Formats: sequence, C-alpha cells, structure tokens
Amino acid sequence: MPHELYLIRLIHHPTRKAFPGERLWTAAQLGSAATVRFLRVRNREGCDIYMQPYAGNQNAGYILVDLDSADPTVVQIMRAHGHDPCVVLETSPGHWQAWIRLSASSLEPAVATAAGKQLARAYGGDLASTDWRHLGRLAGFTNQKPQRRTPDGYAPWVKIVHARVGLAPTADALLQSVRMMAPPPRLPDDETATALRARRAIFQETAPTSVAAADASRIYWDCMQSWRIRERFLQPDWSIVDLWVARHLLSQGMPATRVQDILRIASPYFPRRHGDPDDYLRRTVARAAFPCRAPAPPVCAGHA
Repeated sequence: MPHELYLIRLIHHPTRKAFPGERLWTAAQLGSAATVRFLRVRNREGCDIYMQPYAGNQNAGYILVDLDSADPTVVQIMRAHGHDPCVVLETSPGHWQAWIRLSASSLEPAVATAAGKQLARAYGGDLASTDWRHLGRLAGFTNQKPQRRTPDGYAPWVKIVHARVGLAPTADALLQSVRMMAPPPRLPDDETATALRARRAIFQETAPTSVAAADASRIYWDCMQSWRIRERFLQPDWSIVDLWVARHLLSQGMPATRVQDILRIASPYFPRRHGDPDDYLRRTVARAAFPCRAPAPPVCAGHA
C-alpha cells in the first residue's frame, strides 16, 4: 500500500483508551527495528495496533472493507467484479479485512465514505466500518479481542493473506457512480444564512480587507505546505500556526494590517472560539513583530 505517510493508532483493549499520541511514520520508519520493538511491547501490554495511509483531511485513495462475517469466497467474487483488493488480512481465523485502492490521488471524505458503503453492501462487509478515515489492523501483531482468542487462550496473529500493488480495475467506474449518486451540498437554512451575513457585516465594518480571499488563502496555505504542517501534526494548534505565518509575512515587509486580513480570511475555522477576533488578530501580529524570549509552545501537545 505505497504512500508517503501512515497514521498508526494504538488502542488498549481492556480499557478502550488510546495510547497517548498518534504517530505519523513513513514506510521506512514504520519498518525499522526500533519501531517494531516499540509496537511489540505495546501489543503485549494489550494494545491493538491500527493503521491507515494518511492524507490529512482527505482519504488517501484506499478503502477498507471489513469482512468480519463474510463468505470465504468473497475475495474471489471481488476480483471477478474488478474490485481487486491490494491487501487482504486475516485478523483472526475466519475474519478478514480488505483494502481496495480506488485512486492514486486523494479522495473527498464524502466520496470515500460512499464508496466504502457501496463495497460493504456488495460484499457483506460491516457497514459500521465504512467511514472515510476508518483504520485497519496492522499485520504482524496480535488481535487483542477476548472473543478472538484461540482454544489455547492465545491472541491470534493478524496475517497477510494477499498483497499486490495496484488500483482496482474498475475503480474509475465505481468512483464515477458514487459521485453521480452523491447528494448536492446542502445550502444553509435561513437562520444560518442570516448569521453568516451578520458575521460578514461585522468583519466588513470593523476590519475592511486589503487582500482578496483567493490571495489570502494561497499565501496562508503556501506557508502550511512549505512547513508540512498537515504532515507533521495530526491536530495543529492553529493559533500557533497563525503566529508563524504572521512572523513570516512581517519578515517579508508586509504591513501589519494586511497580515491581519490574511489570518482573518485564511486561518482554518476562524474565528474558532475567540470571543474578540479582532483583538486576537492584533495580539497575534504584535507578538509576531516583537517576539518574547521564552520558547514557543509545541504546535501539538501530543508531539511535544
């Protein structure tokens, strides 16, 4: 399943609590002896090891079909219909997971979820496991579910049954049909539309913009791509990213008012929970212009 980054999540089965932090690793890092040792220790302590090719807020092009109670011939049926899995895992005797690659590029969450549901319905998969970011088990570790224990009381290994790089032959046709059936984006109702208009009016009255929305978004996202924010941090602290962007733009000689406009327009989910957005922008730009000597906090606490 070739990809740039993989998200690894560890769930302690007895308590159902996630192991602190979510890890993004390349294939080389994930296959290193030190990483494998770390994961083996956690697995022995009762953690199930899950993975997913990572593409930020999109699906990486791989769809998981959980065949927990499917017919044993289902993989042959999938191949006969052109939905060849690139990886099939035996997660315990008689239970499988199949990864099907539908696209070499990222897929929108709605499209990936719809494709997952369609494949699950067609092949008797678990409809509760069709979310676009659903994780599958990582081969080479044990399944910690008590009900999957062997007669001797051991946790079964997650094994690779089949692995072959490539897109499913009928991937394009499946995606095309899914996109045609996908519902159009829902327009905001009257109450939401009124609130949006009021919010825009407040911003227009208090802080007239000096930059076009498209330009602001391009500048902000160029910074994010340059620093690989999405790849390095699963849940970035956008206030800190705003500070970095402001510091960078000010160092390029951009006026403070223009920097504030760029943050207002392009910062993700702005104004978030800021009670006074304009004051937040002024303080952020001021801090960027006159940084204190104390070290900045980490972008994501889990990666400190």
